[in-house]
Amino acid sequence: MASLFDALEAEAFRKGIVARSKEAAKWFEKKVVALGPQTKAILKDDRLTTKNKPMIGDMIMYTYNPKLKTVLPYYDMFPLAIMVGPAPGGFYGINLHYLPPKVRAIFLDHLNSATTNQKFNATTRFKITYQMLKATKKYKYFKPCFKHYLTKQVSSNIMKVDAAEWNIAIFLETAKFKKKSTSYVWADSRREYR
Repeated sequence: MASLFDALEAEAFRKGIVARSKEAAKWFEKKVVALGPQTKAILKDDRLTTKNKPMIGDMIMYTYNPKLKTVLPYYDMFPLAIMVGPAPGGFYGINLHYLPPKVRAIFLDHLNSATTNQKFNATTRFKITYQMLKATKKYKYFKPCFKHYLTKQVSSNIMKVDAAEWNIAIFLETAKFKKKSTSYVWADSRREYR
């Protein structure tokens, strides 16, 4: 069975859309919106790699059950996060779901200049720190996305998204916000990064 990533990439290829281009980002956004929510299918996708110990700089997906969910105004149960560094009991991550898809694409485009290499394959990771994100205006979108995740609260395998799939993954509708709607979360995020 072909994976969702494979199917989208093959269709883009047939249409002559070049990966990693602005045209590709717009096409993937429209195409993936038409697919609707695909959370369970994504975790089973053979283009994702199960990681027992994800590395700093990996883009990862997993299910999450926050320890303080009763006091949080809202939260995402299925983060698409970039692991920034270790934190007490877990790690710091940038959950891209807190941004609308177009803003995710702009932010990812800025972050692509801070990677370990420009091959955009299984060896490519982000080279970012909190200090770097905070100090550079072009990274302002990180503000509403920067979260402290506790390892004990991760309730699934952690799946690594290889760099070749980043442009597709940011448009997949896999966010599972609780307590507030996605549009509310995005509006709240917009207030924070403006």
